[in-house]
Amino acid sequence: MSEKHYVVQGAVCECKFSVEPKTDILLVKTHLKHYANDSEGKDKLIGTDKEIGCTMKKNTFGKCKKQPSGNDYLPCIIDVAKWSGIYEKVTYSNNGKPLLEDSKATCPKGAPDCISIKNHGQTVELTEKNIKNSSPQILAEILPGVNFSDLEEESLLINNR
Repeated sequence: MSEKHYVVQGAVCECKFSVEPKTDILLVKTHLKHYANDSEGKDKLIGTDKEIGCTMKKNTFGKCKKQPSGNDYLPCIIDVAKWSGIYEKVTYSNNGKPLLEDSKATCPKGAPDCISIKNHGQTVELTEKNIKNSSPQILAEILPGVNFSDLEEESLLINNR
């Protein structure tokens, strides 16, 4: 799993059979327990291979090239049948294996592995603990002129809301 990110709720997915390059957002509906890159544990649920069926925000990638209709195409209705490229060494409480940024989904209308992850959904979240554990030399390079030795100053308090 070296250097691969877990996929979390909010990940951007796309289908190679979409007529126009449209994306949709993954929603994790199979558990409420396992989070990544989310200090408060409320937004970034880890996606698993149990995210089957209509598990996207809009449940469409626009029109589907695999469904021609005269001189046009029928609308896509996302219906994930299975995931591949999952991380096999971990099992969560929903008996699911975590999705990775290179995992792919199969749609019954498309083909195996036709849906891919365009963005894994994780974002950088800076916390006070990150600053306390960072090297003063590196912090001085990133933010010159800021004195991180006094984290009690109100201007240096970190609020991620």
